[in-house]
Order: sequence, then structure tokens, then C-alpha cells
Amino acid sequence: MSDDAMAAGDRMAEALQAENAALAALDLPRAGAMLARKQRALADLAAAQTLAAATPRDAADRMARRLQGLAIENKRLLERAIAAQGRVIGVIAQAAAAQAATGGYGPSHGHRPVAVALSAKA
Repeated sequence: MSDDAMAAGDRMAEALQAENAALAALDLPRAGAMLARKQRALADLAAAQTLAAATPRDAADRMARRLQGLAIENKRLLERAIAAQGRVIGVIAQAAAAQAATGGYGPSHGHRPVAVALSAKA
């Protein structure tokens, strides 16, 4: 793996680590904002790999293991974030459905009748 490929691998690893930290904190807006950075790092890594010359095999293996571990963690954290969002949406939908079911007037529906007085004096 060339020096360029190693640097590109480091950028990819840093992007995955940053996104994983955001996902672990369930900071989904911050994690989502990192997509462009991750895509650039992946494109740089792919380009560097196509130009890679002979580099010590052990360095390439270490980088591959590092990236694989980070990618596996990234997948796990993304799945966790998606599940958490699904639960939040479910709670909101359930609350909205319960609120809609209690519509109507009267004390049993949460609404009080308004007192109105009419006068027919002429």
C-alpha cells in the first residue's frame, strides 16, 4: 500500500470514527452531516488503491483490519440509530392516534361545555 493509499485509509478511518462517535451519542444530525466527508474519503481511498504500488503487505493488512473493524461498528451503530428513530416515530404515532380517539365534547373527552346565556327581552 502506497503512502497515498495509507493517508487515504487514515482519512477514511477518521471519518468512520467521527461518524461512529456521533452515532454512539445518537446525535443523528451530526452523523448525517458527515456523509459528504465519508464519501470523499472513500473516493480518495479507491483512487489511491488503483495507483498503489508495492508497499509492505503487513501495513496494508493492518489498514484493512482497521477499516473493517470501523465499518462493522459503523453498520451496528447505524442500525441502532435507525431502530431508535423507529421507536420514537412509533411513540409519536401512538400518541397522535390516542389523541384523535379522544375527540368530542364533554368531561369524558377533555372538553368543557361553555356556558351561554340568551336573553329574549324585547
